[in-house]
Formats: sequence, C-alpha cells, structure tokens
Amino acid sequence: MINFIKCLPVRSAKGLDALRGHLGRLARDTRANIMVFMAVSLLALGTATGVGIDFARGLNFKSDLQGAVDAAAIAGASDYLNAGYSSQATTAATNYFNNAENNLPTNNGVTFTVTLSSSAPWTVTVSATSSIKSTFNGFFENTIPVTVSATAHGPTNPNIDFYLLLDSSPSMAIAATQAGINTMVANTSPQGGCAFGCHESDPAADNLGNQAVINNGVTCTPAGEDNYTLARCLGVTLRIDNLTTATQALMTTAQTTMASESAVYRVAIYTFDVAFNTIQTLTGNMSTAQSSAGNITMLEVYKNNWLTSSTSNSDADTDYDNAMTNINTTMPNPGNGTTAQGDTPQEVLMFVTDGVEDEKVNGSRQQSLMSTSWCNTIKNRGIRIAVLYTTYYPLPTNSWYNTYISPFQPNIGTQLQSCASPGLFFQVDTGGDVTAAMTALFKSAVKTAYVSN
Repeated sequence: MINFIKCLPVRSAKGLDALRGHLGRLARDTRANIMVFMAVSLLALGTATGVGIDFARGLNFKSDLQGAVDAAAIAGASDYLNAGYSSQATTAATNYFNNAENNLPTNNGVTFTVTLSSSAPWTVTVSATSSIKSTFNGFFENTIPVTVSATAHGPTNPNIDFYLLLDSSPSMAIAATQAGINTMVANTSPQGGCAFGCHESDPAADNLGNQAVINNGVTCTPAGEDNYTLARCLGVTLRIDNLTTATQALMTTAQTTMASESAVYRVAIYTFDVAFNTIQTLTGNMSTAQSSAGNITMLEVYKNNWLTSSTSNSDADTDYDNAMTNINTTMPNPGNGTTAQGDTPQEVLMFVTDGVEDEKVNGSRQQSLMSTSWCNTIKNRGIRIAVLYTTYYPLPTNSWYNTYISPFQPNIGTQLQSCASPGLFFQVDTGGDVTAAMTALFKSAVKTAYVSN
C-alpha cells in the first residue's frame, strides 16, 4: 500500500481528489484484506501450535524430573533416622537421582542439590534445575527452563517404653575382673578359693574361715565375715556393682537420646533372683529412675543352701520362670509408638543376665541353660527383647562350677542370643565395660525401632 501511494502524483487539488478515490476503492476491495488476514492468521496459528507443543514437552520433562526428585528424596529420607545418618541419607538420595537422570529425556544438563534438616523432624529435600531446547518457538526463547523440588520425612522415631529385667542372683557376686577373681581366690583359701562374693546373713553357720583384713592399720572386716563383706573390704568390684553403675548411666543416655530423637521414652526397672523385685515402676522421669537404680542389690541368703533361717531351697536362687512370668504380666500390649490418638508406645525388654537357670523344678534343684520359651511368648506379643549376656566366666578352682555349670557353659551365649530379637544381642566378658555395653544395646534398640511414614 505504501509503494502504491508513493506512485501517485500529488501536485494539485485534482491530484488530491484522485488519491482519495484510489484509497476509497482500495478500502472497498476485500480481496487483498483476506489474503493479508490469512497470512497473519497462519503465522499466529503456527506459532501457537509450536508454543503448545513446546509447552507440552516442557510439562512432560518437568513431570519426569519431578518423579526423579521425589524418588531421590524418599530414598534419602528412608535412611535419615537422625543426624548421625546424614552421610548415608545424602549418598542414598544422590545415587538414586544419578540413576534416574539417565532415563530422563534429552536435556541441557541437570543441576541438583540434597539438603538435610539439622534437627527433628528429620527431612531430606532434593531440588533440581534443568532446561530443554525449544523446537518451534526458538525465535522467542531458545530453551525451556524447568525447576522442581521435593521434601520427604525420615522414619518417625517412635515413643518407647523400656523394661529392664536385671539378674541380681548370687552368681552376680562374681568379681567383675580377672584381677578381682584372683584376689577373692587368694583370700578364701579355707574355702578352697572362692571367686564369689556371696552375701550371707549368718556366715558363721557355714564356717567360711575368712580372716580379719587390716588395711592401713585399720581392721575393715573382722574374722568370720561373709565373702560379700570381704570383697568390700578388699576393694573388689563385683558384677552387681557394675550392673548398678551401668543402669544409672543408662538413664543419662536415655535422656539425651530422647531429646535428640524427638521421642518420648519411659523406663521401668526390675531385678530377679529367687523373687521378682520392683526397683522402679514405669516412669518418664529419668532422674527418678537413675536414683532408684542406686537401690539395686544382690540377694542376701541366710547361709549355704538356706534362703532364710527357716527355708531351705538348696541355693536355687535364679528363677527365670518366675521372672519371665512376672515381666510378661507387667508389660501391657505394645502400640506403634506414634502420636496418633489412642496409640501407645512400643516396648523393649532389656534383659541382663549370665544365663544360668538355678531353680526348683518339680521339687528338685535344676541348674541348666535358660529356656527360651518365655522369650518367644514375649516376642510374639510384638515386644522386642534386647539381651546383654554378662559372660559366665569359667571358675576351675570351684568344684561346684566344675560339676554343674562347666558342662553347658560354652552354650550359654548361643541360648541367650536365640532369646534376643534380631540385632539386639550383646556380650560383655569379664573385665569388660558393662556401662558401654548397656549403652550400645540401648542405642541399637532405638536405632532399629521406627515407624515409617
């Protein structure tokens, strides 16, 4: 149109009228307008089609990338129980995303990041940015950018009730170290050398023959005292002492772990010998439980073979059946440990013992491996059992040990391991650190107990 106008002579009024006439005819001629409109429409339609196809490609790529990010976040979160698992969680998320990236449509490269929360609730966030080349609308934009992100929560750390069942029978009066055993044997020669710090209320009745012990010019125990008092005088640590210390230390561990896991723990403490003894009923106050644990003591008998002055029980002072019956009755059915309304805590039985049964069966004394039938009964209720085996150390100088315990001593650990839930069996040898062992057992019980979201 512009070239046409330029060709018109505009030199007079007559020429101006002619110009007006030509413009009028052009406005009335619709043939040229249709062609122009069709050309513009085709261009717009082609552009819209291209944009639509690229948009669809972009959506599909974003969906694929989002799927990879979602799965990577879940993979990392499944390993993120707490801050101690940050490395494993990052590695799991990274490996999963790298594998998934190989199946993504052609792109211009993907940049991704893995971010972990530094405190509970434990979360893993995976973010990714990328782009694909534009096919139809490259004159508008050469690439189509895509950004996605996903956050997944790690397994929920459940609320747990821990029931401690601790062996306080006379066998826990064995000296805790080889040096202590040697000291006790050397100072009990009239008995043939006894490594036990047996606790008797009337030691004179057994004529133990213990001599007075003088330390730094002071008589710390007179002649005729029982082996328990002798051990105290000689400064010998007994297994029951280590058990008491370890239980108290465990309450501190429980408190700090509870805070770091954002969970709620409660503890109950019981001991067993010939009886089932309550040290602390279930409480969430770890300071209270720690104080109560200081009251753990070993069984005091009247004399050899006599529980009291009027009750002879042939020294059958380790009654597993009674202990397991009572603890099974004491523990309610466990829940899942979530905060959902009506749910109750999970439960763990922490069982510390040397594994030798010594009880009356059908009126006769039985010294044997502990039966695992009660363990199975408790585990079948959904309660996990964590077992700490305080190794029954061979005592070749003791005739009773050689006759009754030695024949099955090598099998004690295996029997107790079958009582424990998978991964929750620990063994501490004579001279070993009972506190460290109980702590490790507790943490293993926490680590392996979670509720998946």
